[in-house]
Amino acid sequence: MSYIDNILFVLLLVAGFGYFAINVKKLTRNIKLGRDVNRYDNPKARWGNMALIALGQSKMVKRPVAGALHIIVYAGFVIINIEVLEIIIDGIFGTHRIFAFLGGFYSFLIGFFEILAFGVIFSVVTFWIRRNVIKLWRFAHGDLKGWPKSDANIILYFETVLMIFFLTMNAADHYLQGLGAHHYVTAGSFPVSGFITPLFNGMSESTAIIVERTTWWLHITGILIFMNYLYFSKHLHILLAFPNTYFAKLEPKGKFENLDSVTAEVKLMMDPNADPFAAQPAPAEGEVPAKFGASDVQDLNWVQLLNAYTCTECGRCTSACPANLTGKKLSPRKIMMDTRDRLEEVGRNIDANKGTFVDDGKSLLNDYITPEELWACTTCNGCVDACPVNIDPLSIIMDMRRYLVMEQSAAPTELNGMMTNIENNGAPWQYSQMDRLNWKDEL
Repeated sequence: MSYIDNILFVLLLVAGFGYFAINVKKLTRNIKLGRDVNRYDNPKARWGNMALIALGQSKMVKRPVAGALHIIVYAGFVIINIEVLEIIIDGIFGTHRIFAFLGGFYSFLIGFFEILAFGVIFSVVTFWIRRNVIKLWRFAHGDLKGWPKSDANIILYFETVLMIFFLTMNAADHYLQGLGAHHYVTAGSFPVSGFITPLFNGMSESTAIIVERTTWWLHITGILIFMNYLYFSKHLHILLAFPNTYFAKLEPKGKFENLDSVTAEVKLMMDPNADPFAAQPAPAEGEVPAKFGASDVQDLNWVQLLNAYTCTECGRCTSACPANLTGKKLSPRKIMMDTRDRLEEVGRNIDANKGTFVDDGKSLLNDYITPEELWACTTCNGCVDACPVNIDPLSIIMDMRRYLVMEQSAAPTELNGMMTNIENNGAPWQYSQMDRLNWKDEL
């Protein structure tokens, strides 16, 4: 590799990682638009969750076929990309297979990488068939259309092409090693690309070098493009699944998050002599009172926004949702996709206005998510339990419901009636408090 090649390679790396850093900064900024919430307690349990769920894929394998194939793709990309370290060193310094000095261990690694690459191709082809030929329900659902559907297929094509480049590069390298070509040290084991090598028989050394160099460049360039594509794709979960499982809620799924302001009001009702400002400090002069619930993404907490970016769009939540299965409009997957889309829109607004959000007359509620969707939820936590990376769509639904009830008094008629009965009668039903215990007379 000439010095010009080395310089071009360094420029490619700087451009690839530089653009990635810009998008990571933008991603972090958008997530921090959310309200603060403390998720740093009990680090032992949080590290355990991350190791078991994100790294160990424990929730993925609840569906054995998809889980096993996903583990192959996941392990393949993580482990094969160890080889990227060698490619980077070779690209910068003009060496070739710099780690060949590892001898037998190096041969084992290259052979293992190739077997994984073949496994990735097999798994990805299977995933493509499930999506586009068999058309499994959760991949053909109405909320997964347009860009989300195209994005899923683009990722599958990307992964297949990258693995083909990797195996073709190795096959050409193997052939050149056999010819004793200068610079191509004899190293590595090629259990898969060895079957491709005979296709090069009779090819001149110079042509084989062109094939090897071309696939080498395409492989590393493809990896950098894929890395930067992640920000715009559902595959951002490759990176965010780890912090998302770490910061996931540890409390029981059915536990409701109380508002401090409401708790303070209840305490004052129970103790009329209490100091109201001791229970709930008065707002500072000019300070806008805190909103009850959420109507837009800035009202959600930062973990919920992290959830939105982490969503894999796999549809397990929607396939477990009883409301959706009975024909209701609610889809937990759509809730997460809508939240992410609105958050991206807010982020673009901030970018266009030099770091300040300018009211665009839109909000997550109504413009993206309708009250009909929110009130269809049975709060069963089926979506939370089904998610392979511990995303919590229910918390967003409940915060938006809270806004409808406490800020807009826009609860459904049935719910308003129930709350009125509780207030007047101490029970959800419409009868006198004097009659509440009449049922015991029948025992």
